[in-house]
Amino acid sequence: MQLNDKVAIVTGGASGLGRATCTQLADQGVKLAIFDLDEKAAKQAAAELSETLGSDKVTYALVNVVDEESVASGVSHVLETFGAIHMLVNCAGIAPAGKVLNRDGDALALSAFSQVINVNLIGSFNVARLAAEAMAKNEPMGEAGERGVIINTASVAAYEGQMGQAAYAASKGGIVGMTLPMARDLAKLGIRVNTVAPGIMGTPMLLSMPEKVQEGLVAGIQFPKRLGLPSEFGDLVAHICSNAYINGETIRLDGGIRMQPR
Repeated sequence: MQLNDKVAIVTGGASGLGRATCTQLADQGVKLAIFDLDEKAAKQAAAELSETLGSDKVTYALVNVVDEESVASGVSHVLETFGAIHMLVNCAGIAPAGKVLNRDGDALALSAFSQVINVNLIGSFNVARLAAEAMAKNEPMGEAGERGVIINTASVAAYEGQMGQAAYAASKGGIVGMTLPMARDLAKLGIRVNTVAPGIMGTPMLLSMPEKVQEGLVAGIQFPKRLGLPSEFGDLVAHICSNAYINGETIRLDGGIRMQPR
């Protein structure tokens, strides 16, 4: 897919990996719709990105990915603003820790487990299904006849979840598991579905941790011996969008790390 002047929704686009993705796509001339729960941050991100794209090529919407009406309203806003949706990058997510049993032997609250599944897994599917509905109405593009591409965000925790990550790993494992079936469901419509599974990425939240904590995380990375750059995540997203032959795939972006139990 040629990216210039195409339209992308990025959930969680106001910060972290979502914000980096917006920057990389903006550099390719992509029109952007930021979906986020933090309206102030989304508004600021849109203002900054408009300096690259122009104010008429960036918009934002206050969207709760687990709420059907909220997502439907956001998708409608994008269609009214730009007329089409060609790309979706699901970056919205949460990562609370909680062991199955705590030190006192009390079980993890079912509501805590459910919340992570709802936001990370069901929320990603919720946005993807409605974005796909809009993409299916696009005219086929390019030699491959593409109509759109969906990229979900998993994690290396989907494969090597650490202690305290049962809920998070389950949610990300679900994203990996639904990648190929979704790609197969949408193949006849010319819509691709892929997933990126990042490792230890240098997001603002992680960089705010003590230096010793960061060094401990880097110790398990093979090469290069550093935290992943959010821009590298954005670069991979842009490449997946532009490469029509990447479909139904989960790509690890982790410097060769294999997570230890703790």
